Amino acid sequence: MQSIDFFTPIVDSPYEFGQIAVANALSDIYAVGAKPILALNIVCFPINDMEKSILGEILKGGADKLNEAGALMIGGHSVEDPEIKYGIAATGVVHPEKFVTNRGAKKGDILILTKPIGTGILSTALKGKLLDKTITHLLTQTMSTLNKTASEVMMETGVNACTDITGFGLLGHTLEMARASKVTIKIWKNKVPLLPKVYDFASMGVVPAGGRRNVKYCSKAIDTGNTDPITLDILSDPQTSGGLLMSVPSDKADSLISQLKNKGIQSATAVGEIIEESQGKIIIS
Repeated sequence: MQSIDFFTPIVDSPYEFGQIAVANALSDIYAVGAKPILALNIVCFPINDMEKSILGEILKGGADKLNEAGALMIGGHSVEDPEIKYGIAATGVVHPEKFVTNRGAKKGDILILTKPIGTGILSTALKGKLLDKTITHLLTQTMSTLNKTASEVMMETGVNACTDITGFGLLGHTLEMARASKVTIKIWKNKVPLLPKVYDFASMGVVPAGGRRNVKYCSKAIDTGNTDPITLDILSDPQTSGGLLMSVPSDKADSLISQLKNKGIQSATAVGEIIEESQGKIIIS
């Protein structure tokens, strides 16, 4: 399994940016149940206009997070660029018969989400200098947390399908799972865990443009019911290094949530269910 991801800074700290970028890039590896083993740095940096120490901190953050994942950094490539960008190309290994995709969700399954959502909205608020130190720290901690433990618990328990929640938001990635699995998924909007102040900032209109694009992309395949526009913005919020969304047989759901919590993933929550076979649809209730 190979994956690649990189982006521009979303936090002020170069070290924390490096950690977030690597955690985000590794999520695709963890979503299929693989173990990352190797990585290559991808760096764009204005070397003649910015202190080299900043680049050093970004790379140190990335290296430390990769070390936490148990993988090796074996090289990479850098180019001079007026805008900083950083990420990695990662390689992971998984037994071909245990490879998890987003195509296996089945009627009766329960959907479990391992991280709260709202990183896109809070990152937008951070750029506008609207976040206090406490929420900024929580935001950074959430985005820099690896999905390693969640993936390991998932593989021990056994699930039917999984995807990581990133740029398409919870609704977009859930819709991808619904279409790939040919099922209708019901999302329990009041059960979805949110980061602090997300609803408040969304109410103020502090939402990234990508979220509105996600709403438009999903609109023809989603029955929103009486969902208010603010909640719809939140459910469509593009995530950076979001959690794993697992589709698990109902008789395993409570055990999986309990094991995730016992391993320190306290936000693990059942957020929906697979209700019928279809061409791929979401119902928000």
